[in-house]
Amino acid sequence: MEHVRLGSTGLKVSRICLGTMTFGLQTDEPTSRAILDRATEAGVTFIDTADVYPLGGGVETAGRTEEIIGRWLEGRRERVVLASKCVMQVGPRPWDQGASRRHVLDAVHASLRRLRTDWIDLYQLHAYDPDTPVDETLEALDVLLRNGDVRYIGCSNWPAFRVAKALGRSDVLRVGKFASVQPRYNLLFREMERELFPLCEEEGLGVIPYNPIAGGMLSGKHQRGGPTAGTRFSLPNAGDLYQRRYWQDRIFDTVDALKNVADEAGMALPTLAVAWVLHQPAVTAPIVGASRPEQLDQTLAAVDVRLDEPLLRRLDELTREYRRGDWDR
Repeated sequence: MEHVRLGSTGLKVSRICLGTMTFGLQTDEPTSRAILDRATEAGVTFIDTADVYPLGGGVETAGRTEEIIGRWLEGRRERVVLASKCVMQVGPRPWDQGASRRHVLDAVHASLRRLRTDWIDLYQLHAYDPDTPVDETLEALDVLLRNGDVRYIGCSNWPAFRVAKALGRSDVLRVGKFASVQPRYNLLFREMERELFPLCEEEGLGVIPYNPIAGGMLSGKHQRGGPTAGTRFSLPNAGDLYQRRYWQDRIFDTVDALKNVADEAGMALPTLAVAWVLHQPAVTAPIVGASRPEQLDQTLAAVDVRLDEPLLRRLDELTREYRRGDWDR
């Protein structure tokens, strides 16, 4: 497995990052551990999680994924680069969410306990908090950096202009700056190419996109009609979101066309989808997840795939329309 620098930092991360938001709801602990084992055996050393995971469980299950990872990490901590996130609601009180100084400091210490570690390599803001001044958040994150609780900081689901403002405020305040961004990005959602990716290349930010196979839509397993049982499209607290994003006739039409391209190229559609993300110059390491260990075989295979220019042009032509639209669609 190739390792690359995270943006302009000196930190080296594996070219593929393992996402864990299925752990503890879609996948039980033994299966979650098997997924972690399969990924690390294949050379993945970069693991991403969040305090609100597992996806779809809501406040009642928040933290369960970190607990599973924490138990698996015992005796292995030095072997991985660990990323987590805060901001989403994880408790019943008004301050159990957001990017206030109180919540950021409370959240990181709770994550450290659950993960059974003394530090988190990359700590990210899971979403933008409009109720907290960005200066307050950046100064709180700087405390964590100076204390050694976290080694690098980043953000997820922030539009480009918010990231640009935070970078500027970090310079003014002389505090730690974002090292990376974590946007949603795949063949069916390419809006990050318009503003966020050029900003990241200009400023030296790492890009660790999630959803490279569009929540499973680019696995090719979904059929028109109702959502497939047992997938994130049917989860009680997240299924509606994924259906709004991807359960559309034009998406199914595009997936059918992409299946044909993958068949002609002699590879599985998930492999092609992840390989395409890896070929984008701004991308550091796409985040791939699984609900069964064997699902990783097709996505991890993408690191060995080289797409030629005619194939890249064809993929671009089939999905160019997904560069347009509302940023938070």
